[in-house]
Amino acid sequence: MAYDRYIAICRPLHYGTLMDSRACVKMAAAAWASGFLTAVLHSASTFSIPLCQGNTVEQFFCEIPQILKLSCSDAFLREVGVIVVTACLVFGCFIFIVLSYVQIFTAVLRIPSEQGRHKAFSMCLPHLAVVSLFVSTGTFAYLKPPSLSSPALDLVVAVLYSVVPPAVNPLIYSMRNKELKDALRKLVQWVQSQHQ
Repeated sequence: MAYDRYIAICRPLHYGTLMDSRACVKMAAAAWASGFLTAVLHSASTFSIPLCQGNTVEQFFCEIPQILKLSCSDAFLREVGVIVVTACLVFGCFIFIVLSYVQIFTAVLRIPSEQGRHKAFSMCLPHLAVVSLFVSTGTFAYLKPPSLSSPALDLVVAVLYSVVPPAVNPLIYSMRNKELKDALRKLVQWVQSQHQ
């Protein structure tokens, strides 16, 4: 999305050639391949860790930090290595997104009309909000000190980064749709009229 926004705003005349179907397929394949590779590495590593503190995870899914809390040997170092590799991959993506948005904001601030700047910002800010929520809560979940760890906090943070971004994505991106805005406005007015 960051690259798409970058091309749309910083190189609009080249958008059709740079963001053709082949480029989209390559980016989607890279995302799927890196996700699959990370999942296979984590699964292989965590399934080989002996558990000595039971097998009950206090989460709504088997999250790696929770599984590592149950391990009783030095075999968890393998998983820590996988987490470091994953963190490097995520950090590379994060740097790419930040650099894309620095260039986008630089280009947007050069737009002479206020309406043009508003349109460009409204195209980028929803993606930036979702990415910021995902990255900040994911980083907190995996890098928080053990002294801050509690089952309730771990559950809330896990929901924030695994459920909320995908759930709000359709809402955020469709809010630019005039028909949806009108329907939402009518719904709010109807609800208000029912409560009066």
